[in-house]
Amino acid sequence: MAMDFGTLILNETPDAVVLTTLDGEVVCWTNGARAVFGYSAQEALGRTLADLIVPPDQAEAEREVQRRALDSGMASYESMRRARDGSLVYVDSSCKLVRGADGEPDYLLWSKKDVTALKVLRDAKLVEARYDGILESMPDAIVMANASGRIVLANGQAETLFGYAHGALRGVALEALMPARFRSAHVAHRVGYAGQLARPMGSGRDLYGLRSDGVEFPVEISLSPIVTEEGTLVMSAIRDISERKRIELALQEKNIELAKAVAAKDRFLKGMSHELRTPLNAIIGFTGTMLMKLPGPLNDEQGKQLRMVQSSARQLLSLINDLLELTRIESGKVELALEPLRCRALIDEVLQAFRPQARSKGLELEFAGPLDELVVASERHALQQILVNLLHNAIKFTNSGKVLVQLAKGEMDQRPCAAISVSDTGIGIGAEQRDGLFQAFSQLDAGAVRQFEGTGLGLHLSRKLASLLHGEILFDSEYGVGSVFTLTLPLE
Repeated sequence: MAMDFGTLILNETPDAVVLTTLDGEVVCWTNGARAVFGYSAQEALGRTLADLIVPPDQAEAEREVQRRALDSGMASYESMRRARDGSLVYVDSSCKLVRGADGEPDYLLWSKKDVTALKVLRDAKLVEARYDGILESMPDAIVMANASGRIVLANGQAETLFGYAHGALRGVALEALMPARFRSAHVAHRVGYAGQLARPMGSGRDLYGLRSDGVEFPVEISLSPIVTEEGTLVMSAIRDISERKRIELALQEKNIELAKAVAAKDRFLKGMSHELRTPLNAIIGFTGTMLMKLPGPLNDEQGKQLRMVQSSARQLLSLINDLLELTRIESGKVELALEPLRCRALIDEVLQAFRPQARSKGLELEFAGPLDELVVASERHALQQILVNLLHNAIKFTNSGKVLVQLAKGEMDQRPCAAISVSDTGIGIGAEQRDGLFQAFSQLDAGAVRQFEGTGLGLHLSRKLASLLHGEILFDSEYGVGSVFTLTLPLE
């Protein structure tokens, strides 16, 4: 009967009673041990106690307990141990050396009482005395947990956020506040929380909270370790970001719609630009033929009207070409092959093309530059297009005086560069109009300059091309005096 009573006591005691070899291999595992740690006797027998319940960071402390028990016959301690599901529990433990009939050590008898709830109460009293009033005044939900992951203090904002009654969160595992799909990963990483550095709010991870009614909501969480005489606690500041996520989603949807609209616009411009250029080229070609009087003689009025048709068609063709080029740049499909280019030769070509236009307005068109040739790393067509746009504007907005093109060697971002400047004695640009100067379809609005036709694409396109050439366009202007636009390009 004595043996029956002993078995009954072992099976019914709520504490974990475990018998191991001197090396820690389990040879007896009671029902209490299963209740505390979750392993059945079949799962525990033959495995070492350290492998079953000791967290990796406490393995050395466990070995020290075994050494003390072997040396003195007894060891008592409080520690944190790991259950089968990964959760951490505080246990009040004792270890006794069991000797055989010959007096030699045979086994180690372990008794472990789950004191997690008592540890929560001790920690709760400690942090309430220190932080309770402060935490209640904070705008965020604050949850403080001990190293086992049990909540020891939650402020009123946290209880409201998660839908719990006052005081109901004390002792609850942190995993209860998150959706089930995140719990196992959180349990696995919890041991490292106490020693980690503070994590600020908005760490970039997508986190979710779980209310008591089962409703999920997105959150941001900051973590701060709090060192106390009872051990390290982790304070979590939790913020509901449902409204922010809603706004972000709405913006994302708008961005998708905008991207589709831009893509549709690009397709339209690309397709229509090609379709429009074909009849325009025919109009320009046939008016040119008629102005040459190949089909027959023209009177003065007919010649004047045909030149107006030709001029308007060329202006429209230029606009279409600019739109097509701008569409290609904006879509990222322009890849410029940079090569060594002689600045003086290219400038001379562009100047030669504009001399008739300058003479027709009575303007001087001059060049000034160094005797030595400057060679830049650029793309011929792009550089030519920038210079054409700058010269076209200079001549268009100048009614008297001159337009001067200068070439000089300078420095850009501490690198040698070529500076090509186009200066004029035209109407200039007022200070209030400078901000929108390089924007697409932007034109000067002053009544005095509305007489000049244009689309406002030239400078916008020129700045885009300059950027692709690793250069930039600078300008200086004084209203009523004139303007200077300077293109800087890296030297070869």
